[in-house]
Amino acid sequence: MSIDRTDPAYDADERTQLLGYLDYHRATLLRKVDGLDAEQLTAKHPPSTMTLGGLLKHLALVEDNWFSVFLHGNEYDAAWADVDWDSDPDWDRHSAADDEPATLHALYAYAVERSRKLVDGVPLDRRVTTIRLRKMG
Repeated sequence: MSIDRTDPAYDADERTQLLGYLDYHRATLLRKVDGLDAEQLTAKHPPSTMTLGGLLKHLALVEDNWFSVFLHGNEYDAAWADVDWDSDPDWDRHSAADDEPATLHALYAYAVERSRKLVDGVPLDRRVTTIRLRKMG
């Protein structure tokens, strides 16, 4: 599959530039994982223990944290609601090894689409008033 990665407009308004750069980096990630099988998505590349599948799932969580939980004060999406973060603060990264590539791609695509809808029309000067940080490893 061809992933369109468009350079953000340098002469655009602030909102267009911010969203353009965000989409540019989202597309960069998708290009890196496009066509990889389960073995490739779970491969570790020392010295890091992060896998590309773990990164994909982690960034789906990041989308939900920032645009749904922090910006709008929503509860975590169902994908994260029942996770015992205290027993495994890196659950998103570790559990990705048990997910099929299509599941990881769908989770990320859903999170990105949801984020796009959540930021649509939100003023750039809106303050984030809800910060509920989970324990990080």
